[in-house]
Amino acid sequence: MTQPMNPAATPSQPRTLKQILLSYFYWTYPRGSFHYDIMVTLILLFIFATPFLWNYRDTPSSMAGPAHPILVIGDGEHGLIVTVQGPDVTIPADASEKMVRKALRRAIEPVTGDAVSVDGWETVTDAQGNLAWKVWAHR
Repeated sequence: MTQPMNPAATPSQPRTLKQILLSYFYWTYPRGSFHYDIMVTLILLFIFATPFLWNYRDTPSSMAGPAHPILVIGDGEHGLIVTVQGPDVTIPADASEKMVRKALRRAIEPVTGDAVSVDGWETVTDAQGNLAWKVWAHR
């Protein structure tokens, strides 16, 4: 008569891909094992390769800062009145309203940041008689 086999004594079956991936997810392998080294290698590849594969837009601004001081005054909840000196804004003589708006936004970005839009503007003269732009903007 044959004895029933003990299931614990049977040779282990190869693990499925699902079981291996779950053990990777739960990090069940001991340090120094082959699968542990694979996981660490994948993490290091992710850390060092992703800056070259994805653009995180975290490069410093290539725009030089303004040559003259910029005066920023709050105007209500999210509004700003920004006074920029004339030499800090380069606007062609035949510029359209859209081009002026873009140039003024570019001039105030170093102080206000990217998330600002220009609502209106006017040219003024400062106490020394220099041309300046008074810009109304909001976030």
